[in-house]
Amino acid sequence: MLDLTNVLAGPFCCHQLTHFGAEVIKIEPPERGDLARQLGADNDLNSKNMGASFLAQNAGKKSVSINLKDIRGKELFFKLVETADVVVENFRPGVMDRLGLDWENLRNKNNKLVYCAISGFGQNGPWSNKPAYDQIVQGLSGLMSINGVDGEAPMRVGYPLADTIGGLTAAFAICAALNKKTASYIDVSMLESLLATMGWVISNWLIAGEVPKPHGNENPTSAPSGTFQAQDAKINIAANKEEQWKIFANYIGRDDLLNDVKYLTREDRKKNREALKMDIESAISMFKASDLAEALTLRGVPAGVIMELPDILNHPVIADSGFLTEFENVSGIDRNLKIVSTGVKINSMAPSVETPPPELGQDNLEVFGALGIDLPLLHKLKKSGVI
Repeated sequence: MLDLTNVLAGPFCCHQLTHFGAEVIKIEPPERGDLARQLGADNDLNSKNMGASFLAQNAGKKSVSINLKDIRGKELFFKLVETADVVVENFRPGVMDRLGLDWENLRNKNNKLVYCAISGFGQNGPWSNKPAYDQIVQGLSGLMSINGVDGEAPMRVGYPLADTIGGLTAAFAICAALNKKTASYIDVSMLESLLATMGWVISNWLIAGEVPKPHGNENPTSAPSGTFQAQDAKINIAANKEEQWKIFANYIGRDDLLNDVKYLTREDRKKNREALKMDIESAISMFKASDLAEALTLRGVPAGVIMELPDILNHPVIADSGFLTEFENVSGIDRNLKIVSTGVKINSMAPSVETPPPELGQDNLEVFGALGIDLPLLHKLKKSGVI
């Protein structure tokens, strides 16, 4: 795979496929590289061109630097395309055309190539030329309008969801195209990818005529199903089934709620969820959140304490699962590095990669040498800024 992508959606796509065995060659502009190299919460890493945002999703890849605006750079890229199965890019629509690296041109170099273009709104259509950052797509998709609580929405999801979903969609599509074993052009819209994950909400509008609205931490399909205050912390409880509701009410000592006319059916409980929440929180105020979650789970009622990110990453369910990969004394940052992999196990094993995220142009000699380009020419190309 040739990864021409930048920042998040495209790199995340290739990050997934790297873990499943793809050889990914990341192609970056000389000197600057992927913008993500300068992004992240650690300014020291940013200054080293190895920002945390880059480190998060580029392990296992090789990095070569090519100036694609230079004719000699284009020639190097075409040589790589001849050997490739996949090209992935997330430039704004039209950029690859202007560079002379469009789909038709590349297919002429390799008639089995899978070409995947990731953009905010697709390669065609009235919004195709709009700039698209994650937050813009979240707002346009309607997602922000249903996130948060009534009176506080619209609210952004707390991480770049549109970019991430766009990358996952692209990885899925690439796998499907490779299975066909014919040349394919894939056009991934971050907006449509995000909308595709909102199927229930959209269908409630299209089919049932229900206008979507924010519900905060409450599950609009059932009650009691949401976040409740216990003695020491908040807890999520999802007593969605009738038998779960009965078990839950019995365990917290409120069998009387089962005969309350306000709560007789699921629809009754949904209509009166605020009163039900008050009754439940009054009853569980004597329970510690972790004890209550464990007891309910043992009785078949889904429940869980609300954890912060460091806590779940340190918990054995994640820390011992193979989800995190650690590299020692990584070149370019001179420290150990721990990163996430995927959410998949294959034959009970988590996919992993063997190498840490690369420094910019780290693999120029290896990759270009394999194309038959000799060392004197490579030195000349480097001196002139082509690589």
